[in-house]
Amino acid sequence: QVQFVESGGGLVQPGGSLRLSCAASRSIFVIYIMGWYRQAPGKQRELVAAITSDGRTNYADSVKGRFTISRVNAENTVYLQMNSLKPEDTAVYYCNAVLGRINTIASMTPDLRTGVWGQGTQVTVSS
Repeated sequence: QVQFVESGGGLVQPGGSLRLSCAASRSIFVIYIMGWYRQAPGKQRELVAAITSDGRTNYADSVKGRFTISRVNAENTVYLQMNSLKPEDTAVYYCNAVLGRINTIASMTPDLRTGVWGQGTQVTVSS
């Protein structure tokens, strides 16, 4: 299994930006889809962005147009650029391998045979 370490979270004002990083313990070249999830207090973990190994992406409607996912396989790293942040983006953000079809993000599930959840990184959007 691949372990992930997320970083880059913090406290930011509404409208601000953050860039999250996800470092994998070994090569992610063979992982077809990588994704960023988030979990807000009292809510289920949700997939907000996904990217295939050949660069196709998809986003949850709540973040579309504001978040950008990218991956650098040679660095075993996945990024999430978050712009125009809103208080409702406040959550712990995680990355993991994902199963499913990239064009149906709502039906995608974490590939827990491949990836292990990390500790996540806290993002707080507040004035």
